Amino acid sequence: MCLCVAFALPARAAEGTEVFADPSKIAAIGGSITEIVFALGEQDRLVARDSTSRYPEAALKLPDVGYMRQLSPEGVLSVNPSGILALHGSGPKETVDVLKKTSIPFIGVPERYDHEGILEKIRIVGKALGADAKADALAAEIDAKLNAAEKQTASIKDRKRVLFVLSMRGGKILASGSNTAADGIIRLSGGVNAVDGFSGYNQLSDEAVITASPDVILMMNNAGPAASDDELFANPSIRSTPAGAARKVVRMDGGYLLGFGPRTADVIRDLAASLYGGQAAD
Repeated sequence: MCLCVAFALPARAAEGTEVFADPSKIAAIGGSITEIVFALGEQDRLVARDSTSRYPEAALKLPDVGYMRQLSPEGVLSVNPSGILALHGSGPKETVDVLKKTSIPFIGVPERYDHEGILEKIRIVGKALGADAKADALAAEIDAKLNAAEKQTASIKDRKRVLFVLSMRGGKILASGSNTAADGIIRLSGGVNAVDGFSGYNQLSDEAVITASPDVILMMNNAGPAASDDELFANPSIRSTPAGAARKVVRMDGGYLLGFGPRTADVIRDLAASLYGGQAAD
């Protein structure tokens, strides 16, 4: 596959960049990255965002260079950034390889679906922008909020089994296993991922759904055509679970639910309340 750009690529950027020499015109790739830049008060440095960056509302005014997993070199380079700040998983690989061969510094930000991973992202973004002190302050604030949110469910003994359903195309359940954002947020909110034994997202057989025996179905809003409640609970395997019998489904905005950024403590509180009601208390 040949990725051709309509202009000559400058000399290769130095590898291992951690701090932008010129942080005045940054292209942010990844919703949580953009959100962190705003939370740091450094939003004036942004010249572009990707299509997953929908919060805060002011971010929508920035040029959109495309979906973070389907970027083109032309789209990102068209905004003439002085630096590219990209969440791990941005791609495709061919595009990232081209971007890394330009003279524009490219800083990748690791994605971990846990408490410390959020703080790490904040520190890396702050360092890249030369805003270390702001990042330390924000990380301390978010750390305290996360600790408080997680304590809400610390004493709950009977943990809810949660099945995250990414899609139901053709009536087939595509669910989240380990090492996913969905698995991480379920755990932080005091729940148990109803499926294990695989990493990432897999299609489940009817038997596997029934064996998972979820108490709650968790789904995203604003992520393409979503199955209605009637469609969800008409599925024979779902109907045979405790969640199906109780028609218990929780839906949240996908960027909010799975972002692992400054708002994740709020997500934990919201999801814990949906799972446990009054049992989840400060």
